[in-house]
Order: sequence, then C-alpha cells, then structure tokens
Amino acid sequence: MKMNRVQFQAGLSMGEFMQRYGSDDQCEAALIESRWPSGFACPMCGCGHSSSFRREGRLYFQCTACRYQCSVISGTIFEATKLPLTRWFLALLTQSKNNVAALELMRPLGICYKTAWLVKHKLMEVMRVREDDRQLDGRVEIDDAYLGGERSGGRAGRGSENKVPFVAAVQTTPDGQPQFICLRQQPFTGEQVAIFAARSLAPSATVVSDGLWCFRAVQLIGAEHERVITGCTKASVELPQFRAINTVLGNLKRALAGTYHSFDFAKYAHRYLAEAQYRFNRRFNLRAILDRLLHAACLTAPTPASAIRGAELGR
Repeated sequence: MKMNRVQFQAGLSMGEFMQRYGSDDQCEAALIESRWPSGFACPMCGCGHSSSFRREGRLYFQCTACRYQCSVISGTIFEATKLPLTRWFLALLTQSKNNVAALELMRPLGICYKTAWLVKHKLMEVMRVREDDRQLDGRVEIDDAYLGGERSGGRAGRGSENKVPFVAAVQTTPDGQPQFICLRQQPFTGEQVAIFAARSLAPSATVVSDGLWCFRAVQLIGAEHERVITGCTKASVELPQFRAINTVLGNLKRALAGTYHSFDFAKYAHRYLAEAQYRFNRRFNLRAILDRLLHAACLTAPTPASAIRGAELGR
C-alpha cells in the first residue's frame, strides 16, 4: 500500500517544542512576534513608538503618542488569564489527528478540569472564528448529518431529541480527493441551506448532493447543482459521487466518539465541528499548525468564561 504522506509527516516533536517554547520568556517572545511581526503598534492609535515595563511579571507597552497601556495578552484570547504562557503553548500543540479532551488536557498541563475545559473551549473558539469565512469552490460534495443518538426511552431516527443536525460540505479535486471542508450546525431547510451557501460556497462551485430537496437552495447564489437520487439502501453510501463526504463524516464521528465520548451537543456542537474543520483544513503542514493557531489566538477578541459557557442559539 502506498504511504500517505499527509498522515506520515513528521510534525513538531516534543523535544523541538520544548527547545522553542520551554520557558515563559520564550513563549512571551513568540507571542509578541506573532502579534506584532513589524514591531509594536498601539491598538488605539496605531503609533509604533512605545516604552515598556513589567507589572506582576507581565510585560506592558505604553504608547508614546496617546499613553495607552496594554499587555502582550490584552485584546487577545489570552486576556486576563492567570495561567503561565507555557501552559497555553502546551495546549496549542494541537497536531494530533484526534486532538485531546479537556480531561486528558488537564494532566500534562497540571491544572484542574474546570480550567482545562475553559482553555480547551477558548482555543476551539479561536478555531471557529478563524474558519468562519471559509468558502469552498470547484467540485463540492454536500450532505446532511447528525451528532448524537437515541436516548433511552426516547424517539429513534431523525426524531431523536438528542440529535443535532449539521451540514457537511467537502471541496474535492476533479478526481474526488478531499481538499477542504465546511461543517455548520443548522437545520435542513431551504432557507438555512441558502444562508450556508451564501457564506460557505462560491457562486462558481459545482455542488453534488443527494435527493434532499433543501439542497436545491445552493442555486440561489448561482452555483451549479447536481442532484443524485441515492435511495435508502446501504448501497447508497458506496456511491463514488459521495466517497469524499462519506469518508470525512465517518472519520469525524469516530474521532469525536473516541476522543470526547460525549458532550452537550445542542450547546457546543458548533465549536467541536469548527475544531474538526480547522484541523482538517490545515492537515498538510502539521509543523506550522501551532504558529498558525497562535497567530489566530492573537487576532481573536477576548472571550470571557460566561460567553464560552453560554448557549449559542441559531447556529
């Protein structure tokens, strides 16, 4: 069997990680370089001249023009954290194919579960924000899917109270190899599919779907639509037109079940789906995923615990 170069790439070793980010000073320098690659720029007035000082061990900059003061973490997802930057950088090391659950994350970080859960969800929020404007083009396979399953004593199938619907779309090469994905928690209605298409599909895309009528709405943005009637038999999942989307969905559900076992689907599915989307779309260069996620974290606005834990409706 031919070796899959994406799966067998070396990635960033733990030894190299510790050499680059083993101390708070190294992490702080990496954070500054990622946030201000051309040197400090005041968030208020844009001035590039500043002085610096430390307060309780944290580095601060003071703008020479407007006197605004900010720390290296203010205005980022790290704002107000009490954790050392070395703990955050360990959490950023997300090159594992299946990632890690908060329960597993708390052990190497040496923190309690509540803190590990918050760190985990803040980083997933960074991924969600970064992937929010992802748009697929070319040949795109699309399908409806669910997270969750039947509850004891509840209804089975699509009527299950524990199932959360989401739309999955995969951009492929002309010969059907998956390139990029979009996963969005939403109901299967023509109106919602039209919104998904406007946000996540280019008008020049050719969308291949099964017979579900709501997918006709992709034509509203000018995309070409190929509708394939699959039927309800098991053989429908073997159709070559949907090999990429079926493979992605199978791997996604196995990864979620194997890593997280269970979570509040209705409340947090959008974030777990975004995390899977972020990692899949960056799987070609695992060595760079930490630096890219760090840069995305610097660009993500502060998100307090109350916002992380609050239900996000209408996604």
